[in-house]
Amino acid sequence: MSLINSVTGLLQYSDQLQSVSDTALLDTELLLSFALDVDRTWLKTWPDHKPEAAQIKQFETLFARRLTGEPIAFIIGRQGFWTLDLKVTPGTLIPRPETELLVEIALGLNVPDAARVLDLGTGTGAIALALASERNDWQLTAVDSQIAAVNLAEINRQHCQLDNVSIYQSDWFSQVPGSISAPQYHLIISNPPYIELDDPHLSEGDVRFEPATALVSGHDGLNDLKIVIGQSPRYLRSNGWLLVEHGYQQGAAVRNLFATAGFTAIGTHIDHNDLERLTLGCLPQTD
Repeated sequence: MSLINSVTGLLQYSDQLQSVSDTALLDTELLLSFALDVDRTWLKTWPDHKPEAAQIKQFETLFARRLTGEPIAFIIGRQGFWTLDLKVTPGTLIPRPETELLVEIALGLNVPDAARVLDLGTGTGAIALALASERNDWQLTAVDSQIAAVNLAEINRQHCQLDNVSIYQSDWFSQVPGSISAPQYHLIISNPPYIELDDPHLSEGDVRFEPATALVSGHDGLNDLKIVIGQSPRYLRSNGWLLVEHGYQQGAAVRNLFATAGFTAIGTHIDHNDLERLTLGCLPQTD
């Protein structure tokens, strides 16, 4: 690539990303902002700014990585989610806009003001931290089976300065205290792996670079959802809620799992692409 000595000129690189990304211009702006250590508004304010040679070299190095399909979030090490700016690493799933629906629905549920909430498979901590940022009266617990994810979520918790979240390692419920006689939580929320083992999309786009353990869940994609849904009643208080994200073709199967586990008020919400993406249910009060 030849060196171009203005922000406007560097942005012309976006044409080369058209075959790689549906957001080529945005990607280029994010990479350039990172290389210059400015925000995207600054780029538009100072289009004639002449980057230093070292900045151009860094931009071109980052740009070459994006041309291979590597996700922007892994290249710059950050991803926006809800109102938060989170650190991400290749060892965790990249938080996606579709998952913000979990946060939106959770905030609208009828739960106590001082609700206790459990986030299963927290990854970067995105869901728990977003909820904690909106409800400082909630007490949230976030767990993940991978210690690298636990450490990353704790880094993000500290960065966001949220003191109402506790994060520790647990393979789903394995280290979570609870029993039928003393359930702990008013709300359990999870975005578990739900992609089928032989799904062709695993070899396409951003997911090629993400850990399979955060994506794949058996031949039908339901292995982890069965664990989360089947075991949640032991940890939920009466009239407590369970919310899970799932694949767009799994709505009927997930609703059946909720019904089998004894949930009522079961419903599925669609995402901004009009695809079934989230199912929830309430655990009825026992006599």
